[in-house]
Amino acid sequence: MIGWNALTLLAATTLAPPPQAPVLPAQEIPTPAQIMEIPPDVKAVLQEQVIRASNSPERRLQRLVELVFQPTELGLEYDTEATLTVAETWRLRRANCLSFTLLFVAMAREIGLEARMQEVGQVMTWYENQGLIFNAGHVNVGLRVDGRMATLDLDRNVLYDAHGPQPISDARALAHFYNNRGAEQLAAHDYTTARRYFEAALAMDPRFVSAMNNLGVLETRSNNDQAAARDFDAALAINRMHPAALHNAAYLYQRVGDTRHAALLRERLERSRKRDPFYQFMQGVLAERAGNYPQASHFYRAAIDLYPRAHQFHFGLARTYFLTGNNRQAESEMTRARALGGTNEVRAIYQAKLDSLRRLDPRHAVRDSRPNGLPPLPAPAIIQQHLRGEPTGSRDWR
Repeated sequence: MIGWNALTLLAATTLAPPPQAPVLPAQEIPTPAQIMEIPPDVKAVLQEQVIRASNSPERRLQRLVELVFQPTELGLEYDTEATLTVAETWRLRRANCLSFTLLFVAMAREIGLEARMQEVGQVMTWYENQGLIFNAGHVNVGLRVDGRMATLDLDRNVLYDAHGPQPISDARALAHFYNNRGAEQLAAHDYTTARRYFEAALAMDPRFVSAMNNLGVLETRSNNDQAAARDFDAALAINRMHPAALHNAAYLYQRVGDTRHAALLRERLERSRKRDPFYQFMQGVLAERAGNYPQASHFYRAAIDLYPRAHQFHFGLARTYFLTGNNRQAESEMTRARALGGTNEVRAIYQAKLDSLRRLDPRHAVRDSRPNGLPPLPAPAIIQQHLRGEPTGSRDWR
């Protein structure tokens, strides 16, 4: 995943001494050409099953989507940890959003389509077990077919930030790849290999803040506080509101005794969070899970004020109103969620919930104050048909 910033990250800067990095054999760092290389047998499949099948760009795209996703073909499956080269993705038949994007863009270009990498600054993802992950960053595929632009995304359970997907260079996408691989080695305490990956990421994009932040975490774990401070400062010089870098830098400066600088960074981090609808929503989720429904409503309303077009936020607020017996406001928010649902499928789900809510006797609402009194949060469909996307880009360690 790209830059996990909430709920699932381990704190990288703590008062306890870092674990001693084991001595591991050096790993080969794939070159950009090796990452994007399409194996000859895959090229043969594309030639036979896609290129020769049709001259129509739209038909070729449809055939490529079928080739990648149908169980009788590649049957690609999502794996959040699978930061793989194009060849590895094809061989292992699994990918995170980054690996999928690299694979699909390479194959689309091979069959003559105009394809590009795209990046989203922040996303939020829902999983079937009702877990949520807040990601600082996400990549997917942008396509131009017959003069029309489309986005292909591996995961329908994802909410983009208000800016949506933006085109990026291949070098930037490769920086994501190296940074993710570095984060994996950092987690495995192979600091030598992790450093090489982070340096490769910065060679691809010298202003890649996530890699700077992660390099600072590596230096912190290696007890090199001066180098860590330089990395965090460099990251914040490019993006002064980068949450992970602010978090890590504040802890570092607090630990080395520069309490004034640490306090300033924490204040800036808090300002950043107050302007972040996803952070506000996550706080609402945590409050709701703790049974503090008034506080959850407060955070959900704050998220809506910042990002009023996210139907998931309105559904969260509707849930808390329902759980406190305020069915009238719950119905109002559910109606708003339905209007913003985007696809017929999502709107139908909300309509069913709205019908159930209207049938409830208000006297029973407080008695049935379980979190599942209303059905679980629906998965938002991002793009029509199979043109969707999956989260994963550059991981930010905290």
